[in-house]
Amino acid sequence: MDLKKHIRSIPNYPKKGILFRDITTLIKNSEAFKYTNDKIVEIAKKIEFDKIAAIESRGFVFASTISYLLNKPFILLRKKNKLPADVHSVDFELEYGKATIEVHKDSIQKNEKILVIDDLIATGGTAEAAAKLIEISDGKVAGFIFVINLFDLPGNNLLKKKGYKTESLIEFPGH
Repeated sequence: MDLKKHIRSIPNYPKKGILFRDITTLIKNSEAFKYTNDKIVEIAKKIEFDKIAAIESRGFVFASTISYLLNKPFILLRKKNKLPADVHSVDFELEYGKATIEVHKDSIQKNEKILVIDDLIATGGTAEAAAKLIEISDGKVAGFIFVINLFDLPGNNLLKKKGYKTESLIEFPGH
């Protein structure tokens, strides 16, 4: 299946100069959504990990399904002030602003290997922040799986240069 046919591209969203790759057109197609999750499972089965983490919010769509299918615990990496218990926080830069993500302090135990799943890798700021959250929680990053890699943006290479394993299902230019 050509997943690219199921991704809508929206120019100048959320701000001028950004070409937004929209997964809602993929997930509303049950065959494309199933195929995507099956492919993520294939990749995940080749990685040694203890838990799955996902970045708010589109990462939740895929990671919760993969968590269920592989019978692995699921960790939420959420925007600031969305988690009710004690948290670790990391501030980071986005293509279009600044943000903070957090994880409950009790989500990750020492030396647990965490697989991070998200819909897309662009500049890498959010993924790098996710890795920092895992590491300050005394966990280890087992790798990243993205549905989409925006290959002409630096995110994937940034993660690889830092020693993280990354996989993606499809590639698009980011502009």
